[in-house]
Amino acid sequence: MSTSSIPHNHVAIIGTGFGGIATAVRLRQRGFDDFVLLDRAGEVGGVWRDNDYPGAAVDVPSHLYSLSFAPNPNWHNTYAKRAELYAYVKRVTDELGLRRHLVLDCAVERLDWDGVEQLWRLETASGRRTATHVVLATGALADPVIPDLPGLDRFDGVSFHSSRWRHDFDLTGKRVAVIGTGPSAVQFVPAIQPDVAHLTVFQRTPAWVVPRHDREISQANRRLYRTVPALQRMQRLSLYLRHEWKIVAFRNPELMKLPERQARKYLETQVRDPELRAKLLPDFRFGCKRVLISDDYLCSLDQPNVSLVTDGIRSIDENGLIDNAGKQHRVDAIIFGTGFRTSRLPLTDQTYGADGRPMAEIWGKSPTAYLGTAVAGFPNCYLIHGPNIGLGHNSVIQMIESQTNYIAGAVGYARDHQLAAVEPTPAAQQTFTDEVDRLGEGTVWTAGGCQSWYLNEDGRNTNIWPGTTINYRRRTLHFDPAHHLLYRRTALAAVPS
Repeated sequence: MSTSSIPHNHVAIIGTGFGGIATAVRLRQRGFDDFVLLDRAGEVGGVWRDNDYPGAAVDVPSHLYSLSFAPNPNWHNTYAKRAELYAYVKRVTDELGLRRHLVLDCAVERLDWDGVEQLWRLETASGRRTATHVVLATGALADPVIPDLPGLDRFDGVSFHSSRWRHDFDLTGKRVAVIGTGPSAVQFVPAIQPDVAHLTVFQRTPAWVVPRHDREISQANRRLYRTVPALQRMQRLSLYLRHEWKIVAFRNPELMKLPERQARKYLETQVRDPELRAKLLPDFRFGCKRVLISDDYLCSLDQPNVSLVTDGIRSIDENGLIDNAGKQHRVDAIIFGTGFRTSRLPLTDQTYGADGRPMAEIWGKSPTAYLGTAVAGFPNCYLIHGPNIGLGHNSVIQMIESQTNYIAGAVGYARDHQLAAVEPTPAAQQTFTDEVDRLGEGTVWTAGGCQSWYLNEDGRNTNIWPGTTINYRRRTLHFDPAHHLLYRRTALAAVPS
């Protein structure tokens, strides 16, 4: 294949969830139209396309979990259901004219930086492509984790991960095992519990659970938001500020005693069985691990057709699971609510930088990035929801939109100054990493020996932004060339200026 026949775009955005769509819109606002949105699936939507399990919904208020440039006055619930969120992403794509930029059913399999041509070479399921800049907007919750349990391949029943729900298998009247009690399980367990013959939930670690207080938004309120958009903007601002102040408690663990007492009381009101309550009571500080929100999860476990197993899993055979106490649990189906691979972003083990090594290999056990978005040694490459972009106190959409400001700033600066490429200096990346570590000291995520998926094997926080979203937004508003290597255009090689 000749080089001229390979499709080329100024920017290739990989992923069409909230992050990919937000990046495309921000680039267009900056005057770029030569971009493409690539996705391995046949439709946009990201996590809200893939996670269509029963009960799926957002755990951030709807008005806050939406793109600032695309408010939706028609949310039906204070916490939007999956179907509405999926429809929202598709509607935004259509209304903002992004369909013509889509290349769907096009899984990206490898990315290589070509230092001679000063561009990225992409291997996709649809063939080769090139781009001057690439944005990995695959999101952190894309690759499901299924634990390597002995004998799983021997099981005669049906097994699947919650993000790959088997809608062709009717759970009604079946004996079902659920492995994992994270955010997804908290939603689908109460949704399927009334229909199954028996539900066996395998819990490794209990979580703090607080009520969602979800309610339907009346037609009158929706009509008011449509008629007076400023009211919805005020509601969004109010929700944002109410969530943002919570960072004070996350940064001062002693302040978590109040919500912890409230969560204990909620557990007592939801679960009558004292033995079951004891199994569901965490022994770690509130906020150390992800706090779960649900109006019906705890009470669904206190039902005659539900068993909570805390003895772990020894193995699986043809008929079901054997726990570590030697008890056999015969089931017809196994559902994995075991979350996603969060130790690295998807594609980072297939993204090869200037020295020919993949990003995940360079990271090792401790992913780091300048502003959580760009990595030294990977020119013109940007990560949406990269290291230390996750939040424990507010909507991650706030962080994603800030990231798009930085990305558009970097791409725009390169264009305006006729540069071939930009990348953060190792010193700038290290300074940001040190700042993350400093901000994280003494917080609920790192103090007291708490262990969670936020931390790597060495106990370092690689996932959570431990500061305010206001602080992060300020850092991303303007591209700072002093923190970057600037590469001039050359026909031979990329030479730092």
